[in-house]
Amino acid sequence: MSAQAKRQAADGGGAMLVLRIVLPVVVLGLGLLAWELVVRLNHIPPYVLPGPVLVLKTLVSDWGVLSRSLLTTLLTTLEGFLAASVGGIALALLFNQSRLVEYSLFPYAVILQVTPVIAIAPLLLIYLPQQTAVVVCAWIVGFFPVLSNTTLGLNSVDRNLAGLFQLYGASRLQTLRLLRLPSALPYILGGLRIAGGLSLIGAVVAEIAAGTAGAGSGLAYRIAESGYRLNIPRMFAALLLLSLAGIVIYGLLALVSHLALRRWHESALGKES
Repeated sequence: MSAQAKRQAADGGGAMLVLRIVLPVVVLGLGLLAWELVVRLNHIPPYVLPGPVLVLKTLVSDWGVLSRSLLTTLLTTLEGFLAASVGGIALALLFNQSRLVEYSLFPYAVILQVTPVIAIAPLLLIYLPQQTAVVVCAWIVGFFPVLSNTTLGLNSVDRNLAGLFQLYGASRLQTLRLLRLPSALPYILGGLRIAGGLSLIGAVVAEIAAGTAGAGSGLAYRIAESGYRLNIPRMFAALLLLSLAGIVIYGLLALVSHLALRRWHESALGKES
């Protein structure tokens, strides 16, 4: 490829990157403008539908309360996510080393996944301390994606490479460390990206089920409390913080995935071309 062609390709890639950033921002701005106009022109009261300007003002004025609740929810999400990550990867490694263990325990992991967490949360709150129950709910919804993706990745190793390792007399530990884990890394990181958002959802559901006020209340309780008091602007402000938290969590995990895969895996190499 000539130098001119490379420059044209780089310019085209830069233009596409700008479009991917600018277009969503433009659409968001137009949506917010339309929302504000609808509220103002129809004189909709704030307790029915607040405009985005009022929501932002409420976010600023109530930042002291909302920020503490945000930290509580994020801490719960982080604890549940870490537990789901460590537990899911560890159990998947155990499954890969023992089919007997996989056949014995995997159906129960599926049952745990398909049971709605909103139905489990009240039961957990009976038998566990409140904070522990909330973390367990966050762990439940984030655990299965990590387990299933890691298991799939460990079982998707190229058979020719596995045969080559066997031919050279590699031990099971060497095969796991040098072949299966690197091959499964894209699957593991994909499962972690899914688990990050799901852990936030689990924490929110559990906080709503707990419904306990106080300094340790999360954003979910603030949303429910605002609904009871018809403080709809604060409800929207709390929802905005939850949405932003989910976007940041996904963005950070996507960045980690890109940095880990950018030099060798096709999914990341394509983004840099």
